[in-house]
Amino acid sequence: MGRSGGRKPIYLRPTQPIEKRVDDLLRRMTLEEKIGQMCQYSGFSEAHEALVKQGRVGSLLNVTGAKNTERAQKIAVEQSRLGIPLIFGLDVIHGYSTIFPIPLGLASTWNPETVRKASSIAAAEAASEGIHWTFAPMVDIARDPRWGRIAEGAGEDPYLGSAMAQAAVEGFQGRDLADPDTIVACPKHYVAYGAAEGGRDYNTVDVSERVLREVYLPPFKVAIVKAGAGTTMSAFNELNGVPASANRHSLTEILREEWGFKGFVVSDWNAVGELINHGIAGTSAEAAKEAVNAGVDMDMCGNVYQTSLAQLVRDGAVLEEKIDESVRRILTLKLRLRLFERPYVDPERASKALQTKEKLEAALQAARESMVLLKNEGSLLPVKKDIESVAVIGPLADDRNAPLGSWSCRGNPEDVVTVLEGIKSRASPRTKVLYAKGCESEGNSKEEFENAAETAGEAGLAIVVVGEKADMSGEAACRASLNLPGVQEELVETVHETGVPVVEVLMNGRPLSISWSAEHVPAILEAWFSGIRGGFAIADVIFGDCNPGGKLPITFPRAVGQVPIYYSHKNTGRPPSPERWTSKYLDAPWTPLFPFGHGLSYTQFEYSDLHITLKRRGKAGKVEVSLTVENIGGCQGDEVVQLYLRDLVASIGRPVKELKGFKRITLKPGERRTVSFALAWQDLSFLNREMQWVVEPGTFRVMIGSSSEDIRLSDSFEV
Repeated sequence: MGRSGGRKPIYLRPTQPIEKRVDDLLRRMTLEEKIGQMCQYSGFSEAHEALVKQGRVGSLLNVTGAKNTERAQKIAVEQSRLGIPLIFGLDVIHGYSTIFPIPLGLASTWNPETVRKASSIAAAEAASEGIHWTFAPMVDIARDPRWGRIAEGAGEDPYLGSAMAQAAVEGFQGRDLADPDTIVACPKHYVAYGAAEGGRDYNTVDVSERVLREVYLPPFKVAIVKAGAGTTMSAFNELNGVPASANRHSLTEILREEWGFKGFVVSDWNAVGELINHGIAGTSAEAAKEAVNAGVDMDMCGNVYQTSLAQLVRDGAVLEEKIDESVRRILTLKLRLRLFERPYVDPERASKALQTKEKLEAALQAARESMVLLKNEGSLLPVKKDIESVAVIGPLADDRNAPLGSWSCRGNPEDVVTVLEGIKSRASPRTKVLYAKGCESEGNSKEEFENAAETAGEAGLAIVVVGEKADMSGEAACRASLNLPGVQEELVETVHETGVPVVEVLMNGRPLSISWSAEHVPAILEAWFSGIRGGFAIADVIFGDCNPGGKLPITFPRAVGQVPIYYSHKNTGRPPSPERWTSKYLDAPWTPLFPFGHGLSYTQFEYSDLHITLKRRGKAGKVEVSLTVENIGGCQGDEVVQLYLRDLVASIGRPVKELKGFKRITLKPGERRTVSFALAWQDLSFLNREMQWVVEPGTFRVMIGSSSEDIRLSDSFEV
């Protein structure tokens, strides 16, 4: 059993090529052992232990802690016939122990390097406790904020989403998966899960092939082809009539035949078994056949492959060669991870790897960069540190759970710095910091309103922290309303009525409809769920130790009735206007509350000297764009320079604008910098009526700005 005795077989010799080692191992495996590699289970029960001893488990998820992973791994390596190591997976989404802002918050940094660093730190911490594989990043484009999982992605735009997807994969996987501080990435959910009807999790998706390829597939292609993700996850949703976990078109024709993906596909949790619910399979055996033949290599927690595949092979419904293909992919990844040479971890390693000073500082810096200043009327912010008194109010002001957000892995509420703590730590010792909860996050009780108003009335400034609890966004956390939950909006109104200047801090995992606040509250800071150092970051922004530079990766609607609302929409034959017979609403503006790319600063930036140079060399040609940005304000600040493009006349209707470049820069007062972009052929292309990627002759409009609506410079070029 295991690895004992005699000369080592080829598959256990690290000097041999991986392909040769896989060939040798496959020849030695029984059909049941092969199928076992295609099965993943959650936890490590007695039943799982028995299967591991039989060599019939390829992966475990949700087994955490170095001692626990080592125990299970020793059984696999030392007590199974062939000693094939397990691969341990976990949802390491935005940190392992050091929790960073949620992915939507990280996307608000518009800084791929920050995302790359956060993912690298998460990987090192997870790997120190025996985790090899994360089910991240989520790269679903999402344009419906009712969908709870919008918190896990990079928002509404495929260009920004692709940049963040690449950064996350590169951060998790590093340069070489043999590095013990790396883990395998798994971009999910393949594909178009973010387009679920009604914003309801697990729901049906029906999009055209054009929209699929132009909007929903690009981040996956970048994550897989460019960044080299080792795995991907098939989604829960039906896609154009065929569930994504049984969709040969997406899983084989596009993923493998077009893109050349060599890694393996894992289903989402029981997505194979749920093919019965979708109505395309009548039995577990039929579900297994549909999934494996479509291209799903590993069954996550469905037990469908374990119970059905062997008989399907014997009956000829599934070819054993198909099983071999899947197992080859799984074994190849295990060898790339050097699991056969390094199956165990040192339990003492984790204690030295988790939450080091450097990692906590990185979490703080990421939280600072993620802050988006939505409104700052009369330059209320920043506040002087020696202000006489401040009232910190709201159900989330001293909440230790909410800042962790959904999928907080091994994050501990005790490690969280709350907003109240952050304010106290950053204010002058002479500043009197008052606190009142005001109300609960949910429910209708207003019993504490009076105390909140009295507390605010005693202070020179009220900081009201409102939003969602951590479990109000994420998986299975969809909302039909985008308003502040419970009576929180009424709490904001009550504090505002005292006449004390109000700063509203939002803590949430999705865009919220805060039209009343946008009209009445002078300063609004979008903080998202900002991780364990979020309280410090919020206080740093409020007191001016940090100049906010984050930008929205998603449009904020005025009301849920505007959904879906996104900046890169198509024009209609009757574009919105004040006239009667145009595309608009009778009872609300058609415009967003806060547009994609929006975010204010404590300083001002001036844009000038736009130059466009077209270098024609066919598909190798490019368009060079340059401009000058100057900080004309009184303090250092970050600006995200955004480049949008529009193909004015084409054979297929094109969006009114599309993001095609961005750069986050830091400028001191009076400092000027030239910012340059290079637009490649792919940036100008689209799918024509024959579904071919083309660049058609015509006029293209370049728009440079501080948001999708705040365009500062514009010019055109001809192709």
